Amino acid sequence: QVQLVESGGGLVQPGGSLRLSCVGSGSPFRFFAMDWYRRAPGQQRELVATISIGDNTTYADAVKGRFTISRDNVKNMLYLQMNSLKVEDTAVYYCNRAIPFPSWPWGQGTQVTVSS
Repeated sequence: QVQLVESGGGLVQPGGSLRLSCVGSGSPFRFFAMDWYRRAPGQQRELVATISIGDNTTYADAVKGRFTISRDNVKNMLYLQMNSLKVEDTAVYYCNRAIPFPSWPWGQGTQVTVSS
């Protein structure tokens, strides 16, 4: 059973930065493309960023140029560096395995709140 644990969220002012981390147990990340998602209050979960097995990255338009996804296959970790944060980035952030594979059980996520 794969377990995903996200961390690194918090309260930050607009324009600030945070670095999110995701650690997985039960399956090596290195065999899969990995995603970061977020769910804002009252909204559906949305895909934020993807990193391929070969470290190619793609981003949602809303975060392009501000967020950077990366991975450390030795540590089985996934990261999301978030810069120039905006109020609309407020959400719970989750990591998971990317398509075409089915999602692993979702972790609890990490809350990011951007507010002055």
